[in-house]
Amino acid sequence: MMSKLPDRYRALRVSETPSGFTRSVEELNSGRLAGPGNLVRVHYSSLNYKDALSASGNRGVTSNYPHTPGIDAAGIVVRSAGGRFPEGRKVLVTGFDMGMNTPGGFGEYVQVPDDWIVPLPTGLTLKEAMIFGTAGFTAAYGVLKIVRSGITADIGPVVVTGSTGGVGSIATALLSLLGYRVTAVTGKNSQSDFLLKLGAEKAVDRQTVTDHSGRHLLKGTWAAAVDTVGGTILDTVIRQTQSAGIVVCCGNILGHSLQTSIYPFILRGIGLLGIDSGSCPMSRRLELWEKLAGDWKLPQLEEISREVSLDHLPGEIDAILKGEQSGRVVVNLLD
Repeated sequence: MMSKLPDRYRALRVSETPSGFTRSVEELNSGRLAGPGNLVRVHYSSLNYKDALSASGNRGVTSNYPHTPGIDAAGIVVRSAGGRFPEGRKVLVTGFDMGMNTPGGFGEYVQVPDDWIVPLPTGLTLKEAMIFGTAGFTAAYGVLKIVRSGITADIGPVVVTGSTGGVGSIATALLSLLGYRVTAVTGKNSQSDFLLKLGAEKAVDRQTVTDHSGRHLLKGTWAAAVDTVGGTILDTVIRQTQSAGIVVCCGNILGHSLQTSIYPFILRGIGLLGIDSGSCPMSRRLELWEKLAGDWKLPQLEEISREVSLDHLPGEIDAILKGEQSGRVVVNLLD
């Protein structure tokens, strides 16, 4: 039998006011949790760039306010929708509509359908699952595409752009774990030691992969790439990729448009692959989470992450929007 819910629960709420959008931790009436779906008591969440956009009033992410962001959540089922996930089961949810237009993991409870839920894999704690979160899942999906394209570690170096961010830091660590020689590209030169600890062979300034010459092809340097920023850097990486190389694209911080040359595709036969982790099929989700709990579990998980409380989350959202964060921010909702 479901344990009795408290009369009120805490959540970060983003509200629209005449002067803009505000963020504050509020106490909400638990009566709003009476709807359909599995009810999960959230123990941990994590902060992603999409959460920061939702928390800033970005209508491309969230249509209506007030709203509780949080596209990640890990916790325990306290009300089952039908028995597929019984009460007491440890679970995680990333992506789909949670935290976008459905109240998300920045609240102590989430209501989600069966089709969004992943049982917590053996080998991961709830907190470790959120150190990975959507960012780690996205990174793992990109690494899987590189591995399955047939690019092995001996073919040549790989590059990760935006390497201090959530996706970039985990992609750097995962590729290094699998034996690839990783060049980590960053605009934060003060974080070079952090990137080397993740396993990068070297850390370089992003100007190294920012070319405005207009040349259709540049020296073939990379066997593969994980690009998390887009814009001119993605264009440069494409023109620097070796024959039959793969470029995985999963970010647009530097722009949502791509202007590049067709020659890397028709003369070098490179591939440009996108990642959509939000609507990834459940079969692939289960496969990737099993990898992250097993052979792909990172020994540096704690080094990649910082833990904060719900009350400190508004300041962390400001920091990620300013590009001032490195690694992963895990939100503890048990305090």
